[in-house]
Amino acid sequence: MTFLMNPLGAEPGRPGDRSAFSFEAITQLPSAADGLGREGRRYGRTGIIHTPHGDIHTPAFIPVATQAAMKAVLPEQMREMGAQVLLSNAFHLFERPGEDILDQAGGLARFMNWDGPTYTDSGGFQVLSLGAGFKKTLAMDVTGMQSDEVIAEGKERLAFVDEDGVTFKSPLNGDQHRFSAEISMGIQHKIGADVMFAFDELTTLMNTRSYQEKSVERTFRWAKRCVAEHERLTAERTGKPYQALFGVVQGANYEDLRRKAAGHIASLDFDGVGIGGAIEKRLLGQTCAWICDEMPESRPRHVLGIAAVDDIFAGVENGGDTFDCVAPARCGRNGAVFTRDGRWNIKRAQFKNDFRPIEEDCDCYACTNYSRAYINHLLRAREFNGFTLATIHNERFFVRLLDEIRASIDGGYFDDYKKETLARFYANGSRG
Repeated sequence: MTFLMNPLGAEPGRPGDRSAFSFEAITQLPSAADGLGREGRRYGRTGIIHTPHGDIHTPAFIPVATQAAMKAVLPEQMREMGAQVLLSNAFHLFERPGEDILDQAGGLARFMNWDGPTYTDSGGFQVLSLGAGFKKTLAMDVTGMQSDEVIAEGKERLAFVDEDGVTFKSPLNGDQHRFSAEISMGIQHKIGADVMFAFDELTTLMNTRSYQEKSVERTFRWAKRCVAEHERLTAERTGKPYQALFGVVQGANYEDLRRKAAGHIASLDFDGVGIGGAIEKRLLGQTCAWICDEMPESRPRHVLGIAAVDDIFAGVENGGDTFDCVAPARCGRNGAVFTRDGRWNIKRAQFKNDFRPIEEDCDCYACTNYSRAYINHLLRAREFNGFTLATIHNERFFVRLLDEIRASIDGGYFDDYKKETLARFYANGSRG
């Protein structure tokens, strides 16, 4: 475990060497008549993110190991399926086992025996998921629904925002916790991921224009505090590898707010940018292009929470370098599997005696060793092995999709690959 035992840029008694993190662009998509950036720019590209724990070849899909674990799948299996990097949730790791435990273990990667780079989010997503109670923020139908007090049906508000930060009520035990820019940075430094995100406020698409304006300014003030605290902790916590800090661009569906927020993040000393917030599906590619118009191209761009096949293509074409989402694993545990011919539910009765693999040309462990009938049985019986096999297949689907997109950009056939892939995937009306 070379990377785990000897991360780059970590020397006893010295701050982490920032040069151990960098981005190297390789191939840029050519501009086009229908390009969404300035003067027809298409910001899609291939590249390499260099981190203290190894390289990430982009575009890349980042599976989500929320609590330092992929549900039902071991880190070794994630590596075997081609995953380059994992993302964990700072808020959940703060709740259990606690950031001090991860710090004592030598950081997130060593704690979960993952031989590669790691990301952590900041807790900003919990501002929405615990505040308004929505787990999904992409492609919301918000017609006629403008309210700053919106709450999902049957949910209790568990997060309250003020100028200094957010007060959370724990979904585990009801305890009250406080997150601010400084607290989030302190927690993430101890967790020790290669890439951290600045603490931000994630609004819903239902919030009013007035609230969105205030939120963008508040997130900018928090971003400045995050940068200052990150610099202080980097200098103070000697002997650790450098942790990159990404700023997060908010602004919902508003072009002027997205551009303004991107300018805010570009003005600060961040290592990269996170494209965050609630985005209507129809505006995903355009929103990425607005942000890339305002950002230096030397910084890697991460699109938060995206895993629909058409959204992946829109995000890549318009500048996304990395993508994360819980959907492949969550869908798999419920029987929904992704294939080149669409997304369908393997728990359906028609697969009870179907002894073919989930997908004939898939090279994942599940498809090379087990049948639809067996996985159907496991999931119907709620056997954990079923969760494992379905998750392995779905995660491999998205890892491979991004690998093939990367190859198509380098090879100069992205447009053809996009057209053929989307036509086949959605031919039968797939929701994925």
